[in-house]
Amino acid sequence: MDLNILYEDNHIIVVEKKPNIPSQGDKTGDIDMLTIIKQHIKERDNKPGNVYLGLIHRLDRPVGGVMVFAKTSKAAARLSEQVRNKELKKEYLVVADGKFENEEGHLENYLLKNEKNNLSKIVKEGTKNAKLAILDYKVIKYKEEINLSVVKINLHTGRHHQIRVQLSGINHSIYGDQKYGTRGHGKQIALWAYKLTFKHPVTKEELSFECLPEKIGSWKILE
Repeated sequence: MDLNILYEDNHIIVVEKKPNIPSQGDKTGDIDMLTIIKQHIKERDNKPGNVYLGLIHRLDRPVGGVMVFAKTSKAAARLSEQVRNKELKKEYLVVADGKFENEEGHLENYLLKNEKNNLSKIVKEGTKNAKLAILDYKVIKYKEEINLSVVKINLHTGRHHQIRVQLSGINHSIYGDQKYGTRGHGKQIALWAYKLTFKHPVTKEELSFECLPEKIGSWKILE
């Protein structure tokens, strides 16, 4: 499988995850990003034994975009600390149903995950086990003839299915969302992690990487 490497040094590797590939191994047994990158490094560098690769964050299986992996345990620990401290910034693009009343907005909701059906829902503050979910959005394009909007999402928390649930909650579900959507059933979900910003775990330099989806399917709207 072709691997699009956006950046690599001795400490980290930044890649594009294609849609429908798991971030790490799961019960399906399908090939995953951790395995793909490990195999690539092992073959390229003729490494004997196991290749170390640390998973720092995940993207839902149907979602594509930018991911960073650690090549040393020290880098993994430092990047994971950035995740905990909300210093690793993730920005997304979505194609959402309808025209937004406000071109910019801020959403705060409490989400509760149902472990049995792997779905989350918006609940009242104070609900047991509910977690606060925060994001900002900005509409960058609206196409009237198909009644769809392209929206940038700045994620402040990383809750389960957060963007999908919160946009659905304001009646602007993501096109192609099989779980929370109203349009595009059977299509690829139009949710893409296009930008990732963090501090290099060793040099402390701020790094930012962008990767846009291929302009096919729902993403033709970007043309």
